[in-house]
Amino acid sequence: MTKQSIGYYPIKQRTRLLRSACMVLFDPFWETKKGRGGGTSLRICGVLLTDIARPLPPTLTVDEESSSVDCRFKCKLTAVCIHPDIFNFTVEIKFMPAPLIIGADVAKNEIVFACSADTFTPCSVTNDTRALTTWLRTLPKESRIGMEATSSYHECLARLAHRFGHIVFVLNPKDTRYYAKGIGQRGKTDRVDAKLLARFVAHEQSHLRPWQPPTPLQKQIDGLIKRRAKLTALKTTLTLSMKGVRSLTNDVKTLTDQLNALLLKIDRQLVQLISTHSSTHQTCQRLQTIVGVGQLVGAGLTNTLERVPFKNADAFVAFIGYDPRPCDSGQKRGRRRLSKRGPSELRRLLFNAAMSAAKTKLWRPIYDHYRSKGWATTAVLVIIARKIARIAWSLHHYQTTFDPLRLQKT
Repeated sequence: MTKQSIGYYPIKQRTRLLRSACMVLFDPFWETKKGRGGGTSLRICGVLLTDIARPLPPTLTVDEESSSVDCRFKCKLTAVCIHPDIFNFTVEIKFMPAPLIIGADVAKNEIVFACSADTFTPCSVTNDTRALTTWLRTLPKESRIGMEATSSYHECLARLAHRFGHIVFVLNPKDTRYYAKGIGQRGKTDRVDAKLLARFVAHEQSHLRPWQPPTPLQKQIDGLIKRRAKLTALKTTLTLSMKGVRSLTNDVKTLTDQLNALLLKIDRQLVQLISTHSSTHQTCQRLQTIVGVGQLVGAGLTNTLERVPFKNADAFVAFIGYDPRPCDSGQKRGRRRLSKRGPSELRRLLFNAAMSAAKTKLWRPIYDHYRSKGWATTAVLVIIARKIARIAWSLHHYQTTFDPLRLQKT
């Protein structure tokens, strides 16, 4: 843009045009010519616009010095070279690709991916580290990837996607099933499910909790607690199913003793794992000061509280599934029931801790108080389990120990 091409515009409009054309953050300076003819000339960054078009002086090397002494400074001066392209520059603008919202239908051998915006056609990728790494590198950064929790088959994808900087959502299959019914989905295939997950994440991502990978210690503790729960269920099933068979009593007792030995071995491994990490060990010891909480319940509470950040105690209670679910409509006030969302094993452990605590001198008055009001035994034990969960969150959040006097005041 030359002086002649902008001479037809008012000076304010000329200033705005030149400012955007030259990409400077301050207004150009128009100086009035003195003398005959008048008129204005333009300075941008202290350089006259007419000077830019002038030929540059011959370049000199830095080591080249003038042979004569400058009369103004009485000494020799070193000439500094001027780069010939000082006024010629190119602005390169790179547009980053927008993040995608992707649904992943996970199976044991392969994973089907689909995009909510139909950026690519649904595709299948082998469920192994090499194939998933190659495919994830093609995605823009901070893409949203939603998948259902499918035992351990989704863990490889979730871990790699989080490593590549994507936001991962591990969804409850119960929620996605009801969502499919709500939108009137008629069929069910891998591609349809992948598109459904992408649509669910696109509309509900603001209400979802991003998945955070567990540490190796947390993963080992969680795995031992789940396997211990499975062994406990098998032991109970075996005892009840073989109760009336007298001819197999000795064999059943032998199996029961072996299961008890295996459960004891798992408990010892849990204690060893927790003791290897100082902060985890301190938190577990702090939670065990609650009356009714032992090593197993303390390990489960510690593992959950250290992995998931909760804003308050209500959020922790709701995460476990001990929050009441209303069922009201108009003038009707329905019966409250527990939501039973979240980790079922931790919910069971807290209920067992409540049964143990209700027999102590500290918790017995609270148990008798609610029983005298006509509450059922299970409901009172749930109340005590909720109180234990709230106390556990408070001890972990404020780094304090259990004070029985504060419980007696309530």
